Amino acid sequence: MMLTVLALTPLVGALVLAFWPRSADPRSAKAVALLVSVVALVLAIVIALQYDPGAGYQFVEEREWIPAIGAHYALGLNGIGLTLVLLTTILTPLVILAAWGDRLPDPSRTNSYLAWMLALEGLAIGVFAATDVFLFYVLFEATLVPLYFLIGAYGGAGRSYAAVKFLIYNLVGGLLMLAAIVGLYALTAEAGEPSFLHSDLLGLEIGEGTERLLFLGFFIAFAIKAPLWPLHTWLPDAAASASASTSVLMVSIVDKIGTFAMIRWCLEIFPGASQWASPVVLILAVVSILYGALLAIGQDDLRRLIAFTSVSHFGFIILGIFAFTTLSTAGATLYMFNHGLSTAVLFLVTGMMIARRGSARISDFGGVQKVAPLLAGVLLIGGLSSLSLPGLAPFVSEFMVLAGTFTVSRPLAVAATLGIILAALYILLMYRRTMTGPLAPGSEGVRELDRREVAALAPAVVLIVALGFVPQPLLSVIEPALGPVVAAVSDGDPVPTHPVEAGASEGAHE
Repeated sequence: MMLTVLALTPLVGALVLAFWPRSADPRSAKAVALLVSVVALVLAIVIALQYDPGAGYQFVEEREWIPAIGAHYALGLNGIGLTLVLLTTILTPLVILAAWGDRLPDPSRTNSYLAWMLALEGLAIGVFAATDVFLFYVLFEATLVPLYFLIGAYGGAGRSYAAVKFLIYNLVGGLLMLAAIVGLYALTAEAGEPSFLHSDLLGLEIGEGTERLLFLGFFIAFAIKAPLWPLHTWLPDAAASASASTSVLMVSIVDKIGTFAMIRWCLEIFPGASQWASPVVLILAVVSILYGALLAIGQDDLRRLIAFTSVSHFGFIILGIFAFTTLSTAGATLYMFNHGLSTAVLFLVTGMMIARRGSARISDFGGVQKVAPLLAGVLLIGGLSSLSLPGLAPFVSEFMVLAGTFTVSRPLAVAATLGIILAALYILLMYRRTMTGPLAPGSEGVRELDRREVAALAPAVVLIVALGFVPQPLLSVIEPALGPVVAAVSDGDPVPTHPVEAGASEGAHE
């Protein structure tokens, strides 16, 4: 019952806030939302402390839900799911604390704004814990509702267009996945008793052509969510129109559902089709890395810049997943967590900058470190984390992805490495234009971070630094869960060969 209680905690909090009197002091609704999110974090930590990395799925709950179609209410956590549940419960209270000062179109609707945030947290926890694909689909689609309203009702200019575009893209992906789920139902019904349980779908005998079609139905839905080039175009518009808090929930948490699901459902249920698709997916991942980085360099909008950096980073994650090595897949999973932290810091601190300056244009800033050195320092840490500076959390995960990919395809690994160089360009150029040089007209009003804002940013910054030096606590949870996944899609990790040794071997054969 622990996972049910964990998922229900923010959902019940959302329900309470939905009926909170609009005439009440908004601070009371904010306090309730923060308290509920902290309770969820405490529950997640309790679950993490009881988790045994070597014991497979734990905290399992399973009962019949819709017997006529074989659907179950089934929850369970392995190391991958636990990592992302922790990310969700860590970031949500920070987001709510940062959103304390958000300027909403209608301040009297603060309670519903926070209610949608808590609802999204509860649904995301359910998605990461679901071990029945039908339940997963229901929760996967349900996450669209809070995000649609968070963008469309509480965003800035262009919010209606961005919300509708976000919804259409993701609904199309969801419909494709639904068609594939219907196909799975037909296959399990033919084999005996229909079931959507992850354990029953493992090893299901599926014809080659059918497996590939079902894989595509799932993969396209997840590639839209992730997002992977060329299915990414909804993200920059959504990030530019949403509040900073909403962008964190969207990019750091909800978009991770796509990459998480590629491991849980694509690789494990359709291993043959995953191998078949991997050459194309690896190329698309590298294109995403380079395309996102190049477009980030040319942005003048802070929010769109961060969105394009995320397209690039998700390319690294998908590259690691579809390289099918233990090292790259573990790196990709760790990257999901680390990217969530670094992107949260970037979105929140730039959101604070935008609120102070009244503009998201990089060209409207300049010399801000003269009036707000602490704010500038946090932006620098977030930016250096995003470019994977050694000593900060994303470096370890990015190195693992590239090292694992190198043993599979040197050309793709080398091409992906160019993304690191481009990342240095877009981050350092952004920092130089906004923080250094003479104080730009209008930037004198950019005040320093206050105590609440420091409290919202500090935990993520501390984790970024700590995990940069000591990533093993997370890796010790992640790696045992990936053994069966890698075994399903590969014959073992390839052994890298040194170029000199390879040349000597070829000369000996001659």
